Amino acid sequence: MNILYINPDAGSLVHGMLLRPYYLAREWVRQGHHVTLAAASYSHMRSRQPQAAEKLGEEEISGIRYLWLKAPAYQGNGAARVRNMLTFSWALLRWQSQLAARCRPDVVIASSPHPFSIYGAKRIAERTGAALIFEVRDLWPLTLVELGQISPRHPFIMLMQATEDYAYRVADRVVSLLPKADRHMVSRGMDPHKFLHIPNGIDVSEWQQANDGLLPPEHRQAIERFRQQDCFLVGYTGAHGLADALEHLVEAGVWLQHRNVALLLVGQGAEKEALRRLAEQKGLTSVCFLPPVPKAAIPAFLAQMDALYIGWRKKPIYQYGVSPNKLFDYLMAAKPVIHAIDDEQNLVAACQAGITIPPENPQAIAEAILRLKEMSAEERRRMGMRGRDYVQAEHDFSRLAKRFLTGIGSS
Repeated sequence: MNILYINPDAGSLVHGMLLRPYYLAREWVRQGHHVTLAAASYSHMRSRQPQAAEKLGEEEISGIRYLWLKAPAYQGNGAARVRNMLTFSWALLRWQSQLAARCRPDVVIASSPHPFSIYGAKRIAERTGAALIFEVRDLWPLTLVELGQISPRHPFIMLMQATEDYAYRVADRVVSLLPKADRHMVSRGMDPHKFLHIPNGIDVSEWQQANDGLLPPEHRQAIERFRQQDCFLVGYTGAHGLADALEHLVEAGVWLQHRNVALLLVGQGAEKEALRRLAEQKGLTSVCFLPPVPKAAIPAFLAQMDALYIGWRKKPIYQYGVSPNKLFDYLMAAKPVIHAIDDEQNLVAACQAGITIPPENPQAIAEAILRLKEMSAEERRRMGMRGRDYVQAEHDFSRLAKRFLTGIGSS
C-alpha cells in the first residue's frame, strides 16, 4: 500500500522533533508499505533543517521518502509563522498533480499542527481515489484561544476554525492523539463514527540501546553536584513554553528549600529566561536550568532522576486529554511521575505510575515531591515499573502503527 503522510513539522532522527510521523512511517515501511512524508522545508520543531534547495526537494531516510516543500523560516508565533503555514499549504495545492503522480497514494493523511493542509490533501485524495485521513495532534484553534488568549473572533482564528470544521466534514476518518477529543469534534460537526484514538508512543528498541555516555558533561556535573549534597532529584525535560506551566514547578522550590530536593529542568523555549529570572528572584539555588540534549540522551538523563514532573494549565481544553511525548519517555524510564492536571483519569493515574495533583499549585507539587522522597526506593521502583510495563504493552510504535492502519480500514 502507498501512504502519503502530510505533516509540515515532520522530522527524523537526523533532523530532530517532531518524530511521531517518522516513527509511524518507519513501522509502516517495515510492514511492507511504501510511505512518503511531505513536510515543510523549515520548522521550529527541528534542531536541524533539511537541505532543500529545490521547491520540492526529495530525500530518503530509513526507507521513507521525504518530500520537502519550500516554506520560509520564522521565529516566534507571529506573522512569519503564519506565512510559513500558508506557504506550505499553498505548495500542496500547487504541487498536487506531481505529488499524486509520485506517490500514487491509497491513503492520504493530513496531520496537524495546523489544519490548512487539508485542502491540498483532499485534492490529492480525489485525484487518486485515496482514503482521506485527518490527524489531530492539538485542537487548533481552540488551543490558541484558551492558552494564547486570542479572541475567537480574530480573523485568523475564524479562518482556522472554518478549516478545522471543513476537515471534520470531508475526512473519511479523523485520528486524534487526545482520547476524549471526539467531544469537541462532534460539536464542530464531525460524524462520531469517524473518530479513532491513536495516542503517542515510544520506540522501545531505542530505549534498550540507550547509552549513558551520551549525557553531556554539563548535565553530568550538575547531577553529581546535587548528589554530593544528598539531594532528591526531580527532573523535567522538554519545551519551556506557556502551556507547560513551569513557573509553578519553580515556585515549588520555595516550599522545598532546606529539604534536600533539587529540580533539574532540561530543554529550551520562549519562557526559559523568565523562569530563570523567577528562580533568581526567589533565591532558589536548587533549581537548575540545563540546555536541551539529543533525543538519544534523554533516557540517560531520566535514569539519573528520582522522580519526574509534568504539568499543565488549569484550562477547559485539557478535558479532552493529553498525549505528550515526554510523558511516554517518563513512563519508559520507570520513574514515578508527578502529573499536575485537572483530570483524575489521566494516564499516570490509570497505570498507577505516580501522583496526580491539581494544576497550577506549587504547594501541591512540593507535597507530592516530599511524599515520593519519603517512600522507600523499592516503593518508587515498583511505581515506576508499572508505568514502564504499561507503555511497553500499549504504546510501542510498532503496535500503534498497526492499530492506525487497522482503525482506518487499510491494514
